[in-house]
This record gives sequence, C-alpha cells and structure tokens, in this order.
Amino acid sequence: MISILETVDVQTGERTALAQFDYLIEAPNWTRDSKRLIYNSMGRIYSFDIDTRESTVIESGYVTRCNNDHVLSPDNSHIAVSHNTLEDGLSRIYVFPLTGGNPVLITPIAPSYLHGWSPDGSTLAYCAERNGQYDIYTIAVTGGVETQLTDSPGLDDGPEYSPDGKHIWFNSVRTGLMQVWRMNADGSEPIQMTFDESNNWFPHVSPDGESVAFISYSKGDVAPGDHPANKNVEIRLMQSAGGEFRTLVKLFGGQGTINVNSWSPDSRQLAFVSYQLKE
Repeated sequence: MISILETVDVQTGERTALAQFDYLIEAPNWTRDSKRLIYNSMGRIYSFDIDTRESTVIESGYVTRCNNDHVLSPDNSHIAVSHNTLEDGLSRIYVFPLTGGNPVLITPIAPSYLHGWSPDGSTLAYCAERNGQYDIYTIAVTGGVETQLTDSPGLDDGPEYSPDGKHIWFNSVRTGLMQVWRMNADGSEPIQMTFDESNNWFPHVSPDGESVAFISYSKGDVAPGDHPANKNVEIRLMQSAGGEFRTLVKLFGGQGTINVNSWSPDSRQLAFVSYQLKE
C-alpha cells in the first residue's frame, strides 16, 4: 500500500501532494495553527509538519493500537482516540495530551468509535454497538454515563458537531442507502441532508459553518453499511443549509481517506489520503 497525503483547494479543486508513504497512513486532522496534520499509522498517532514535511510520533503510553477515529480538542491541547484494547481487541475511547502523555480511558463499554468533540470542549460524540445495534452516543470528556441519541434499525455512524454546537451531523442507512443526516445536539429532529443514489459517509462541517464535505461510494460498489478501503470514491461538498452537492476530488481510497474532520482552519482546504496498490 502506498499512501499519499494531500490537500485540495475547495474553490479551485487544485490538489497538492505533501508526502508519500510506502505504508498505510489514515485520517489527517488539521491543527488550529495550520502548521500540522495529525494522522494514524500502524496503531500510533503522528504529527506531520507541513513546512518541513517531517512526521513525529506522539507519545501515547499503552495506547498503541489506534484506529482512524481521532479528534482534536477545540483548544488543541488534547487528542481523543479510538484504541483497540489489548484485553478484548475492541475499540474504546481515550484522551491524552496532544504533546504526548498518559492516556485516560473515557468509554469503558466497547466497542466505541470516536468521531466528534463539542465546540465547548465538554462532550464527545461517537458510534457504539450496544445490544447488537450501532447508534450514536455522547459522553462527558471526563467520562461517566453515556447518552444514547439515536435508536434506528441499521447503522448510524460518523457523528460530528457543527461549529456552533447546535447540531450533530452523521450518516445513516435508515432509508436504505447510507446518507448524510443532521440532528439537534440532543438527538432530536433528525433531517436527511443527501438524497442521491450513492452511499455517503463521514460528513465534516467546515470551521466557518458554511460547507460540508463527505465521501461517497458508488451504489453498487459497496454495501450501504460498509466503508472499505481500495475503492474509487469521491469527496463531495454541499452547503450546510442543504441542496445539491458538487464533486471536489475523485480518487482511489475510502477507508482512511477522510474519516475525521480534515478542514483547514480557514475553511479553504481539505486534507485527505489517497492510495495506490503496490505492484
């Protein structure tokens, strides 16, 4: 697997390749100072300096089996990750300093797959399997009792807060295909936001609140509840108020491309990972 860390200008569509890796990297987050991209690879979390094009591992103690569900705190002091714990191999959410440090377990119940951190810094949003059903939950960043927000047959996934904290965007198969939805932050008033004949995953709202980026698989290429790697996919944009989408990038990728919010702080670029299979 060859991984290419890229950015794209959302106005012009111009793509810039920042670095190429002869192994799998996934899911770049953009730091608030615009200087770094945070990604996961081989279970660890790395910081990529955009100017020097160099990567540095972030120390995370025993949390060394991280997947591509990681989110930065609004003040960028901490990072929350989903780590496949050693005792049972299931994903749980941990928090540790972005500069590196000891992890703190937030969700003892598993599996839990992180996706969102509220703008006020108080709450995490995640997808979790409980009693055989995948729904969206929230929990205080300090831990405690989780709150279930959805209760729909099939998969609800990818919950992420809008910048004003009023809404949670997510994707759901409740109408057949995987589509983008939005609900109030307390789980009320869910509204379907995409309606095309594709399977649409992982909506990410731009920092200015105006646009939403998401990744789309062709209808017949994957099952609605799957987001595999090594597929021809599109990164699409739509207005956060709803309406038509436009295709920003066509690429070979899928899982790992934009699992996390990868908007630049000025809302002008997206970071993503495209892939090539080694011959």
